[in-house]
Amino acid sequence: MIKKSKLYDVLNSMRLSNGAYLASPSKHYSYVWIRDVCYTVLPYLYKNDGTYEKAYYALLDLFKDYEWKIDIHRVKRPVYRYEYIHARYSTDLKELPVEWGHAQHDAIGSFLWGIGAGLSRGKRMIRNEKDREMVQKLVEYLECVQYWSDEDNGMWEEYQELHASSVGACVAGLKEVRMLVDVPEDMIKKGEETLRFLLPRESQTKETDLALLSLIYPYQVVPRETALQILDRVTCKLERQYGCIRYIGDQYFNEGQEAEWCFGFPWLGLCYGQLGNLEKLEEYVRKTDNIIPENGEVPELYIGGANVPNENTPLAWAVSMCILLLEYAETLILYHDRDNQETSQG
Repeated sequence: MIKKSKLYDVLNSMRLSNGAYLASPSKHYSYVWIRDVCYTVLPYLYKNDGTYEKAYYALLDLFKDYEWKIDIHRVKRPVYRYEYIHARYSTDLKELPVEWGHAQHDAIGSFLWGIGAGLSRGKRMIRNEKDREMVQKLVEYLECVQYWSDEDNGMWEEYQELHASSVGACVAGLKEVRMLVDVPEDMIKKGEETLRFLLPRESQTKETDLALLSLIYPYQVVPRETALQILDRVTCKLERQYGCIRYIGDQYFNEGQEAEWCFGFPWLGLCYGQLGNLEKLEEYVRKTDNIIPENGEVPELYIGGANVPNENTPLAWAVSMCILLLEYAETLILYHDRDNQETSQG
């Protein structure tokens, strides 16, 4: 409980006054990423203090500021990366005039999923008709870019290719907002067809990838058999001492071997929990507990070959995933114990 309290303190320290979150207070990560905000605020999806909604209001206001760009690319497919909806912003939610891998459809899918997930839990995600209109325009943007076949930079902002994790995020997001806006059924079917073609691979060049876990948690867009294939490949090929490498051959913070990302352990635990495997859930709770520092400042990763945390410490996304696993495990194990007790009494 002390660790969880510390984790929340760290997360709260990275919340900006506008409701969004810094990715990390480090020099190179003191920016706002759409995807990072969506993952970072997930623990508040289950709370009623307004934190979750405020984060999404901030992102909705961001999209309104760049509505002119979204309007262009609802009808004209982007060609250059700067034409895509940007993935990274300043702390006052403005675009940054630097070259970046902005073609990241999973970020838009994640946002849409988060809006729908909030609505289904009774949260006031939409303040007015303009908010609803922006959600509709994002759907039309994904249709225009043809997310189901467009080669994007993916979750790791790297090489442009067709990523299963990006397509899956869009499929999940589109399904979640069908209750709110018009989503052509054909848009979803095309994404699902791409997933059937790609999975359990992440892409043409990657047999497996940590990003694929998103299709199990939080999106739940793959059948159980495929989920088990993904988990088997990730645990066998990517799991390491401090977490998971993102994929074989990753060069980011590689000093002789691939960097080990700390949110890999809690993410695996959440996925196994989603599939009802309590034994594996408890295993990853233990592994996660071992990598959470006493001050709650969970690093982005441990440098490959050096076994020391990198400068992006704490990483808001990693802190959030640790909270999610600890709380999920508490809830699931509590229900399991209660059911066992009722069975024995019966």
